Amino acid sequence: MILSDKDIKKFIKEGKIKIIPNPDFKEQLGPCSLDLHLGNNFKTFKPSQYPYLDLKRDINFESLMENVKIEDGAPFIMQPKEFVLAITKEEFTLPNDIMARLDGRSSLGRLGIVVHSTAARFDPGWQGKGVMELGNLGTMPVILYSGMRICALTFETLSSPCETPYLKKKGQKYGKQRVPQASRVNQEFKR
Repeated sequence: MILSDKDIKKFIKEGKIKIIPNPDFKEQLGPCSLDLHLGNNFKTFKPSQYPYLDLKRDINFESLMENVKIEDGAPFIMQPKEFVLAITKEEFTLPNDIMARLDGRSSLGRLGIVVHSTAARFDPGWQGKGVMELGNLGTMPVILYSGMRICALTFETLSSPCETPYLKKKGQKYGKQRVPQASRVNQEFKR
């Protein structure tokens, strides 16, 4: 079941769902979601000597990307066809019986900005900042600003608490992240 605004407020006030910094419910709370803000850390692909990305190749994908940090409130320009990893300003922690889904804002989608490509689910037991896979599908550059509302989380209750929360899952790759991390999919081929 998706949590209503009433239950989102209740669970945050009780500490069942933890959000840091504390949300401003007047600005961020919707009927069944909580808006999050764009952080100031980005990860972009840099020019590479590789003509393609081979997922079985023993390569550190972090080495193909560079970190970009901007000041709070500063602009970040998304060029057409550009793809970057970005992070939310907020860090959140989920209990073992609640999952969250991240959705982009319709107002940004109407400009061609995709907020996530595939990774919209945060499993029960998640802790960290949300990483977004931003893309500009439009034909014009779009300037985003650190601190602007960028996405919304919806929360869903599980039928019962999960047996293995995300941080205790063997092989979890992205828990407790504070900055965007490059793909670690090639680790799966090493097993």
